[in-house]
Amino acid sequence: MFETNNIKLRKVTESDAEIYNKWRNDTDVMYSTSPELDQYTLDDTIQFISFVTSSQNSKSYMIETKDDNKTVGIVSLININNKDRSAECIIDIGEKDKWGQGIGKEAFNLIMEYSFKELNLHRLTLRVFSYNKRAIGLYEKLGFKPEGVMREAFYRSGEWHDIHVMGILKKEYLNMEK
Repeated sequence: MFETNNIKLRKVTESDAEIYNKWRNDTDVMYSTSPELDQYTLDDTIQFISFVTSSQNSKSYMIETKDDNKTVGIVSLININNKDRSAECIIDIGEKDKWGQGIGKEAFNLIMEYSFKELNLHRLTLRVFSYNKRAIGLYEKLGFKPEGVMREAFYRSGEWHDIHVMGILKKEYLNMEK
């Protein structure tokens, strides 16, 4: 459930702070996924990871490539709501030399399978910046549907951008598997 032929997911630990800090401080990596571009100290990132790993309503996994055991990204479920059986998905592929190789798609497939078949969630949502066309295309291929647009909700590089909200229901995911 936590691996494919090419990648495996493992729980985030505090020992991941150094690599995650490198990604958090790389503007190229965070430009398309993080609402806040900033510089973080290693202590900042250690505190962030400690918060995430101790949270009852989030689960985060490092993405590793199986051919070279390299940690290349992170995929998470946040805002897990057990009453309504929903969560929000986020992903970052931090190693730029791994972009465009399908790793994000594989990691998302794994987190969706886990969400729907193990956690028994009813729906998953995500938010994506309007200028991140490649990610929007991927999410559509994975079965996510547009649910709304937060108009001019995000300021980056001197311009206002929309945030697209997308979602997928468990029944839609299961129908795609057939």
